[in-house]
Amino acid sequence: MDNRFATAFVIACVLSLISTIYMAASIGTDFWYEYRSPVQENSSDLNKSIWTDFASDEADEKTYNDALFRNNGTVGLWRRCITIPQNTYWYSPPERTDLWRCQFLLPFVSLGLMCFGALIGLCACICRSLYPTIATGILHLLAGLCTLGSVSCYVAGIELLHQKLELPENVSGEFGWSFCLACVSAPLQFMASALFIWAAHTNRKEYTLMKAYRVA
Repeated sequence: MDNRFATAFVIACVLSLISTIYMAASIGTDFWYEYRSPVQENSSDLNKSIWTDFASDEADEKTYNDALFRNNGTVGLWRRCITIPQNTYWYSPPERTDLWRCQFLLPFVSLGLMCFGALIGLCACICRSLYPTIATGILHLLAGLCTLGSVSCYVAGIELLHQKLELPENVSGEFGWSFCLACVSAPLQFMASALFIWAAHTNRKEYTLMKAYRVA
């Protein structure tokens, strides 16, 4: 194996590992979108009020989102978190649309494809062959597309939420570090895919030329 191909293979493995860690961290945290609101007074009364609203049978999406906007809430992939002094509330969206299901499932599909690609890459190392790395590259390409699709669905969901319910005054929102990790993971997956496929294709081409030279 030429040093260039070995170097490309190692770099691709490192990129794959980093993207897997980033993707797992983003899936396991709720800081995809964060709201910032002024400090609320009478936190004990606020705790009681929020709990009463959530426990009520009349609670709807507007009730949850009003509390989310006004109390430094965060929106994750499948659940939302409201943080107030000395207490934290988690809840799932009352309405689970197809868009929500896509943004929930695609990251897990992406993570699964990368793990499966890692197993194939391990087999390639054991067999001392770069041919299986073509499949690894394709799996990482599909994983990158799934990650990109999940990020796109999430952004679309946030935009629809803000169109449906406008933010109150003095409340601001921004994408959090969990969202940034997912955004960084996608290009890392694409770069790893390109390196895997390039290394396997070029090594195979050189092997074919060397075999033809020996025959001649």
